Amino acid sequence: MRQRRKRESSRPRQLGIIVAAVALVGVAGWFAGSQMQSPADAAAAHQAPKAGPVTAAVERRSLTASVVAQGSVEFASPRSLLLAGPVGPPDGGSGASGSTDDVVQRVTKAPAAGSEVKEGDVLMQVSGRPVLVLRGSVPMYRTLGPGTSGDDVKQLEQALARLGFDSGGTNGTYGQGDAAAVSRWYKSKGFHAQEPGVADKQQLGTLEAAVTSAQQALLAARNPGSGSGGSGSGTGGESGRLQLKAAQQQLDAANAALLAFQAGYGTKVPAGEVVFLPDLPARLDKVSVKIGDTPSGPVGTVTSSKVVVQAVVPSNDAKLLHKGMTAQVETPDGDKVQGELVALGGDVPKNDAGNGENPAGTSGGGGDDASAPVPVQISVPSGELTKKANGSAKVTVKVGASDSDVLTVPVAALHTSADGQAKVQVLRGSKVVDVAVKAGLSAEGQVEVTPSGDALKEGDQVVVGQ
Repeated sequence: MRQRRKRESSRPRQLGIIVAAVALVGVAGWFAGSQMQSPADAAAAHQAPKAGPVTAAVERRSLTASVVAQGSVEFASPRSLLLAGPVGPPDGGSGASGSTDDVVQRVTKAPAAGSEVKEGDVLMQVSGRPVLVLRGSVPMYRTLGPGTSGDDVKQLEQALARLGFDSGGTNGTYGQGDAAAVSRWYKSKGFHAQEPGVADKQQLGTLEAAVTSAQQALLAARNPGSGSGGSGSGTGGESGRLQLKAAQQQLDAANAALLAFQAGYGTKVPAGEVVFLPDLPARLDKVSVKIGDTPSGPVGTVTSSKVVVQAVVPSNDAKLLHKGMTAQVETPDGDKVQGELVALGGDVPKNDAGNGENPAGTSGGGGDDASAPVPVQISVPSGELTKKANGSAKVTVKVGASDSDVLTVPVAALHTSADGQAKVQVLRGSKVVDVAVKAGLSAEGQVEVTPSGDALKEGDQVVVGQ
């Protein structure tokens, strides 16, 4: 009886176990079935989604178009310094010899790099003689002295007057007043002006003696001795007339030679003792000689004391620029200065420092190549960026701006139809429609567009790719 009850009580437990096992097998079968795919189902699941247009939102914003270039900060107007010829004899003007051809000239005091050069300054010394600086656009190319005339003489007279050594006029002809002014100027600098040397004085004496001798010969021809014939007729008379004529010609030639020599006789300015520069004061940027050198080539380079920014831009950008535009100059350390575009392309001054390079290392730009570099020069206020010379700077020139906020789309969204009409494609639901627009200012990868009516508004999606 007890065993029967025991068997009856175990039956529900066995039934529960069987039911649980069946349920577990069912779940496992369902899970396995859900993870299994046919080859066709697997291929379909891994296919790329159907391609659709790539879009960007229409924006309302202001646009500013700028040309940006990297440039260099440089001192303006570099110019080579060359001596036009030899200096005078090294004896202070007394002239132990009348020529410097037999003396090797040496630098006895070299220029000082970085110094400021003002009008009337002694730039350097060669064989003890000064090389002086004056303002003038005509370069020194010859010795200036009595009898010379021209624009170079006139600018010498003007420079002497500015320095307080008035020559009595600026007529462009070197006279005694100029000689006296030059002597006073040299004396104020601690030097003797170049006066006639021994050879010149000897030559003057020789020419004066020739005139005296010719005068005596003429007197003798006019007053022949008692043995020369009485009336002067016949052969003796003809001979006397010929002698008189020859004596007169000899005197005329002697006088002409003396006058020609006296015209150039006196205090002179040797070709190598003055350098004319168009702008002063100037800054002595580089020095090419040292004490003991022979000054046969450039002795240095001078620049303006002002700095400019030299840069280059592509030809397409250069077409947007013109003189007088405002430019912002920014140095690597963040300093910003407002400048002005003063030269563009062929108007940029050529480098006259003797190294054959153009501003910013370009060939002048231009041509049909849209990427060909075009040089530009930016001036900055006096005193600005002087300490940043020989450094780099970023130049930004604003070339256009919208009057207010305007509708803009990415440049890639703008297309032109065969009839020349600009348009954009707008996504409307699942469709793409063309909207005609008028293109305006382009900047920062965006372009201003003006639609007809309300065909396009802020927030619309325009197609920029597929």
